[in-house]
Amino acid sequence: MTDVIDLRGDWAAPPTPAMRRAMAEAEVGDDNSHEDPTVIRLEERAAEILGKEAALFVPSGTMGNLVSILALTEYGTEIILGDRSHAYVYEVGSAAVIGGHPYRPVPNDRFGGLNPRDVESAIRPPNIHFPRTGLLMLENTHNLCGGTVLSVELTRQLCALAHAHGIPVHLDGSRIFNAAAALGVPAAELAQDADTVMFCLSKGLAVPVGSMVCGSAEVIERARQKRKLLGGAMRQAGVLAAAGLVALEQMIDRLPEDHATARYLAEGLALLPGFVVDLETVQTNIVFCTLEPPLSAEAVAAALRDAGIRCSVFGAQQIRFVTHYAITRAHIDRVLSALQQIVCELGGTRLAVGPNG
Repeated sequence: MTDVIDLRGDWAAPPTPAMRRAMAEAEVGDDNSHEDPTVIRLEERAAEILGKEAALFVPSGTMGNLVSILALTEYGTEIILGDRSHAYVYEVGSAAVIGGHPYRPVPNDRFGGLNPRDVESAIRPPNIHFPRTGLLMLENTHNLCGGTVLSVELTRQLCALAHAHGIPVHLDGSRIFNAAAALGVPAAELAQDADTVMFCLSKGLAVPVGSMVCGSAEVIERARQKRKLLGGAMRQAGVLAAAGLVALEQMIDRLPEDHATARYLAEGLALLPGFVVDLETVQTNIVFCTLEPPLSAEAVAAALRDAGIRCSVFGAQQIRFVTHYAITRAHIDRVLSALQQIVCELGGTRLAVGPNG
């Protein structure tokens, strides 16, 4: 089926026609030697938007997080981060495996935040038996908590706490522009107290490949060397960077549309028997729902695939939908209609009203 509705992630959004034209016409050079003019323009623009001195173009958000960690910390130091954070759960333990950095997870609350008391308690006192605390890592928006937003105030409080102990802060801002849109503030305000921030061009901004790391010129120069170490240095990468430049100018201001589409989806899902949605956590473009037996995540996802709809499975009873620019309300109506039929078939339930009332 060619008319597939792909809600597995905002990374599923295809590049826009303007991006494709820019990629075809991109001026290129050797980015490994920092000579690609399009990459340089992208790095300068990203740094400007995030309010940092410099930026680095990397192939992925996972690499962006790792090069930031390696650039900010000494080998063997410990990283404090949320127990549901993307870096802790989904990045193959890369900081520990490659950087020698043990993780010290503290609980994420329902909205992805960290309690400052928990963070302070996790900071190691001087002791030869303990690794030294080397980094605090935050995440905004928070993926596993449902695309929830970390406020400016909490970000500042946590950064101030870490800095008071001489500990740098890295912000996994994979979807920081979604967070900024939800809060109605510039992304630079969310990033200003962090030493480094990573954001993905390939998430809600619809670029096919790439992420950015922003920070001081000194730290970014170290991160550039770490990118080379990890095999992330590229040659004529301007072909990819050109799409990023278009995204930064054309895709940020429209993100509230994705949030509205996600809210429309979430409210429709919440009316389906056997679907539990925490509407308070639907703050941006991510919607998680928990399925009640006899429904299961695998069965519902398989039935959706048969209907030309893709979603992500998170455990036995949870699925995730993520909206992006290629998803409209008409698509959501099709999704809700398909789910109504699936509930009837898999759950043996008939709805008194449709999912939209």
